[in-house]
Amino acid sequence: MLWGERRGYGTFGAVERLPMERPMSQTFDASRSLTALEQDNTLIAVIEMSQSTWLVAAVVPGMKRQPLKKLDTDEEALLKLLHRWRNEAGQGRRQIKRIVVAYEAGRDGFWLARWLRARDVEAYVIHPTSVAVSREHRRAKTDRLDTELLMRAFVGWLRGEKRHCSMVAIPTAEEEDARRPNRERGNLVTEQTRIVNQIKAILARFGMRTFRPTLRKAEEKLEGLRTAEGTPLLENTRAELRRYLARLRVVREQIRAIEQGRLRKLAAVPAGEIGPHAMVRLIARVLGVGVETADMLVNEILSRRLRDHKAIARYAGLTGSPDESGRRRRERGLARAGNARVRCGMIQLAWRFLRFQKDSALAQWFQARTADGRGSTRKTMIVALARKLLIALWRLVTMGEVPQGVVLRPAS
Repeated sequence: MLWGERRGYGTFGAVERLPMERPMSQTFDASRSLTALEQDNTLIAVIEMSQSTWLVAAVVPGMKRQPLKKLDTDEEALLKLLHRWRNEAGQGRRQIKRIVVAYEAGRDGFWLARWLRARDVEAYVIHPTSVAVSREHRRAKTDRLDTELLMRAFVGWLRGEKRHCSMVAIPTAEEEDARRPNRERGNLVTEQTRIVNQIKAILARFGMRTFRPTLRKAEEKLEGLRTAEGTPLLENTRAELRRYLARLRVVREQIRAIEQGRLRKLAAVPAGEIGPHAMVRLIARVLGVGVETADMLVNEILSRRLRDHKAIARYAGLTGSPDESGRRRRERGLARAGNARVRCGMIQLAWRFLRFQKDSALAQWFQARTADGRGSTRKTMIVALARKLLIALWRLVTMGEVPQGVVLRPAS
C-alpha cells in the first residue's frame, strides 16, 4: 500500500503516469492556412447562408468580375454552380486545381462542409466572432456586403496571414452525435427546474410553501393539500398542478433513460480500448468527478485534440481579457469566448474538487492563495483553479499524468 493510501483508493504523492496513448498531432491550424495558395488555379467561394436562400460569391481565375449568385438552400445546385465556374475558368485558359469554399458557423452546423469534402471540395467553417467588422454606430449590413467581408477574411486566411479570421474544426457526424445525450440531459434538467419552480409559484399564491413536487407520491399528496385559509385547492388549480406533475414525471423518466443508456454503453466497452469511452472511465475514477461531468468534458473538449494547454484553457473561455491602452492597465475578467458548457461545468467541478481532494497539490495551492478569507479572492482564484484542473485532466487523459496528491477510485 502506498504511503497515505486509504483502503480501496490510490493516492499519488507525485506525478505518476498511467498507460494511455497520446492523440495524433493535429496538422490543422485554425488561425491560418498551412497550404500555399496558388491564386491562378484556385477557385475561392464564400456562402452567406440564411434559412431560405444562399448567396454565393466567388473569385474565379481568368474572370475580371467576381460572380455573385443567389440560390435556394440546395447543395446539389451549389455544387453545379462551382463546377460551372470551374469550366468558365477553363475556357479562359486557367486550369482549376483547387476549389475552396467557406461559410460562417451558425444554425446549419457542419453538414454542408462534410458533404462538400466528400465531393472533393475543400470546405471550411469560419468562426463568426473572428471576422473584424466596421465599428460605425450604424454600419450598412446586407448579404452582399457580408460576402465581401467574408471573402476578404477568407483570402487572407488562405494566404497564411494571421488575424484575418479563424476556422472551426469540423467534427464528424459521430462526434456530433456523441455530444447529444449530455446536451439533451442539460436541457431536460433545465426544464425540470422550470416545472418545479412553476408548481411552487402556483402554491405560493395560496400560502403553501412546504409541498415538494419531486417526491414520488406528490400526486397523491396533492389531493389532501389545504390552503393557508384552510380550504382545499379549487378545481382548475388542482387540474393545472396535475398536468405540471405529469410533465415533470415524463421529464424525469427521460433523464433517467439517458443516464442508464450512457452507463450501458460504458459497461459494453472492452477494458483495453482506447478512445472517448476510455477517457470517460478514467476521469470518472477521480474522486469527486461523476460520469456526467466526465462525459461532458470528454465529448466537449478533451477529445478534440487541441494543440497544447493554452489552447485547452482558451477553448473553455477560462483565460483573461486584458485591457491595455497607454498607461492604463486593467483586467476585464474572463474572456468567455469559448465553450460555455465546459466553463460552467469546470467552475462547479472546482468547488467540488476542494471538498473531495483536500490533500491534492491543486487544493493546497488554492488554500494558500485564499488564506486572507476574502470572498472576492476566492471568487477570482476558483477560476484559476478551474483552469489548472482542466489542464491537469487533459494531461491525465492524453499523457497519463496523474496530478500530485489526487485520489483515484479503483479501476472497475
